[in-house]
Amino acid sequence: MDAERMRLETILVHGDDPEPRVEGAAVMPIFQSTVFEHRGATSYEEIAYPRLNNTPNHLALQRKLSLIEGTEDALVTASGMAAISATLIELAAPGGRVLAQRTLYGGTYTFLMREFPSLGLGCDLFDPVHPEEWDRALKPSTRVVYSEAMTNPLLEVAEHEAIVDFARRHGLVSVIDATFAPPGNFRATEVGYDVVIHSGTKYLAGHDDLVCGVVAGPREIVARIRRRLAHLGGCLDPLGCFLLDRGLKTLALRVRQKNANASTLAEFLDDHPGVGTVHYPGLVSSPHHERARRYFRGFGGVLSFDLGTAERARRVIARTRIPVKGPSLGGLATLITRPAETSHLGLTPAERTAMGIGDGLVRVSVGIEAADDLVGDFRQALAGA
Repeated sequence: MDAERMRLETILVHGDDPEPRVEGAAVMPIFQSTVFEHRGATSYEEIAYPRLNNTPNHLALQRKLSLIEGTEDALVTASGMAAISATLIELAAPGGRVLAQRTLYGGTYTFLMREFPSLGLGCDLFDPVHPEEWDRALKPSTRVVYSEAMTNPLLEVAEHEAIVDFARRHGLVSVIDATFAPPGNFRATEVGYDVVIHSGTKYLAGHDDLVCGVVAGPREIVARIRRRLAHLGGCLDPLGCFLLDRGLKTLALRVRQKNANASTLAEFLDDHPGVGTVHYPGLVSSPHHERARRYFRGFGGVLSFDLGTAERARRVIARTRIPVKGPSLGGLATLITRPAETSHLGLTPAERTAMGIGDGLVRVSVGIEAADDLVGDFRQALAGA
């Protein structure tokens, strides 16, 4: 069957099946070798070498990822930040600027605002839900518009169609970090984005045992980013490719369960008198609900809620029994954290305040446990705090 005509669930399982299968193996073997015979490569990029992302494991996995995202090509990296940094440096250099939405993952924000200038590059910020303001943030050297499918940790949803239109009108490359809206919930190329990035560590790998990243887009752009990555060194090893492929096979199942569990928990928290604002775009009360319905098939497995103070947030977190107390998201187990002391710890208090991230904000990455058990656990945690 033509892989391009397969539905997502089938692509996730069979999208990288070699033909014929390697020694008849049902699962793609791990090619752990760092040395491959020279077979007439005519360019440096054609030399088979793990750092160049072209071992059999890399090539099969990248074919699958391009099918999943509906792009000409894809690239795997050693982390989500390797994907982000290599992409933005390549597309902005030399001497250019990135126009990025103002509410970003903490690692991305600090990279753009503190590391970028040392490379002779710049970044300006824009409000992702007010298109009428974007022209004022544009500079002559702006080359890239960068957004997130949903922001971390407030789950804000940008005006994605307007961002894509803005980028096209001004001749900019549109790049989106779609980590919070994984395949099954969202396909960024259907909205019109040029380049899609994932922290594959999260939903795609999905088992809290692998750090990796993904870039997908047009062949010419991905080739440029691949060359940049080869020099920066952020390659994924063959075992990492194997583990990411393993995780992708169950992605559709996990995402559906997480969507359902997060919706149930968000509704419980939204009705609880001891909880302030609940940030989850699946809630009808969310100011981002209508945009989320327009773009997403599901609302994801992450939510956050306000408990007023850091002290109360710490008490509630400590009283929960099921969640693992730690950062990250997208894995099988529910995780709970306070962004001010994990994902956005690298920002100053003033920077967090400007983003709307208070000390009492709690973020939950909802796992695949029974929804009733999760609700019961949060009920007792809130009752005692």
